[in-house]
Amino acid sequence: MGTCFFVMPNLLLYLYLPILFISFLMAVFIFFSDKKNQLNINLAIFILCFFFWELNGLFQWLTFDIKLSLLLARIGTLEVLSLMFFVYFVYYLLEENLDFKKKIIIALPFLPVVLLLFTNYNMYSVGDSCDTVTGELYWYIYFLVVLSLVLIVRLLVKKFRDLTTTVIVKQRLKIITSAVVFLISWFLLFVKISDMYAQSGGDYVAQYTPIGMLLFIGMLSYIIVKYQMFNIKMIAAQALTYAIWILIGSQFFFAESTTAYVLIAVTLLLSVAFGIFLIKSVKREAERKEELQIMADRLASANDSLRKLDNAKTEFISIASHQLRTPVTAIKGFSSLLLEGSYGEISEGVHGALEKVYSSSERLVNLIEDLLNVSRIESGRMIFAFEKASVEKLIKELYDNFILIAKTKKFYLDMKLPETPLPEVVMDYSKVRELVSNFMDNALKYTEKGGATIKAELRETGVVIDEHGFVIPDKVSEFGKMIRITVSDTGIGIPHDEIPYLFKKFSRGKDVSRLHVGGTGLGLFVGKAIAEAHHGQVWVESDGTGLGSRFIIEIPVEHAA
Repeated sequence: MGTCFFVMPNLLLYLYLPILFISFLMAVFIFFSDKKNQLNINLAIFILCFFFWELNGLFQWLTFDIKLSLLLARIGTLEVLSLMFFVYFVYYLLEENLDFKKKIIIALPFLPVVLLLFTNYNMYSVGDSCDTVTGELYWYIYFLVVLSLVLIVRLLVKKFRDLTTTVIVKQRLKIITSAVVFLISWFLLFVKISDMYAQSGGDYVAQYTPIGMLLFIGMLSYIIVKYQMFNIKMIAAQALTYAIWILIGSQFFFAESTTAYVLIAVTLLLSVAFGIFLIKSVKREAERKEELQIMADRLASANDSLRKLDNAKTEFISIASHQLRTPVTAIKGFSSLLLEGSYGEISEGVHGALEKVYSSSERLVNLIEDLLNVSRIESGRMIFAFEKASVEKLIKELYDNFILIAKTKKFYLDMKLPETPLPEVVMDYSKVRELVSNFMDNALKYTEKGGATIKAELRETGVVIDEHGFVIPDKVSEFGKMIRITVSDTGIGIPHDEIPYLFKKFSRGKDVSRLHVGGTGLGLFVGKAIAEAHHGQVWVESDGTGLGSRFIIEIPVEHAA
């Protein structure tokens, strides 16, 4: 058996041993922090591959047997398999789909390295020395390195350019990409130098190659700690526990009496018990945190989906309402002309039928307008035309419009205005008129006997309404003087527990359908948005079922625009 003759470098052990220790420790901690996580498993295997490669390299320096040196040199080629596991790691890191079939496809290019491992295509000895010469397989290994680098960088860049990738993830991807490019460039550089100067000290240059891996592990450690890629608490707890066990266990070598052995043994048992308890506690905490994070991510995803559906619904309502408004307006218009006799006399039976068509078309027009208003409110496209206008004029117009309806139903309709003229306010006249008109229409619609009253007054301060629609006692509005309009009736009233729902979409009181089945529950929702756009408030008060109700709106005198 041939023997090698060479001088071992003085820095060999100082270079290899710390790196071996750090890489092995990191691989173990990453693996045991979550043994079921594919991200952890593949990164741990990648680091372990490097560990065994460095261990193999150390043994090559320590052996003086030619055949054993050649065997170890050939086995060292397996280090290229670490790239395969790093590709898997990147796939799992980016949450890309990586099934068994795709794993096989990624692994296939590495198969020739395993098949030709112990042949001269890999390495062979030169004469009776431990010097080895690389065969044709090494060119293929260079190809695998470049191929892996291209695939890894491509995956990282693709994720980086994804519009859904957050800024934090992009920062993490930048560091990982830089680390991968650095590592592969470092190894290619030193391996090439070693090959080029094999006869003049190339092997001594190669001993510094592991430093690159140490720097790479440092970059990974920075990412892990900064961005919490793995369970740092678990790793720290395990490291601390194991260190305490080793420290206590080492005391056996210095014990000089039976008492000392017993005390050390008891201390070690207690530390093992408490250490296991600590690790399990940290693990349970990590699992709960992970479950909460998963729930939060699912909730965020569900919220995004709901928001998209809500936007789609709003857009659909807007488009559908626009398409419906034209034909319904035409039906209402021609029905009105027929009722007025513009196309000649019509019989009493036809007249009654046309009145029903006109009434139904009018309800449809109002419904479509409400749907359009809801769509505009939710999409932020509600347009207001603010200008100075008289509230008294608005109320008189509405009184004139509704007095005939009230008399037809044999209800009273009172109008109460202050003796001193109310100041003009800046408002969207048509929209406030629509809001108050809706209040008056409801007052007469949901009243069986009695009537309604519309009242306007100037108040020195306004109220503030809570999220449930009730006035907050002893709290005043920041907008100063207010014009308050109140529409009260003697109708069916509103139970106290239903008030919070009245100003929501498609929400109506339980008893209103008994008197009027055509309501949509949109009018008050739109009215609330109109009032808020004027920096005002709208709310309802009722003494209970059968005791009537009061619908109230306040508009600031000076700050409505």
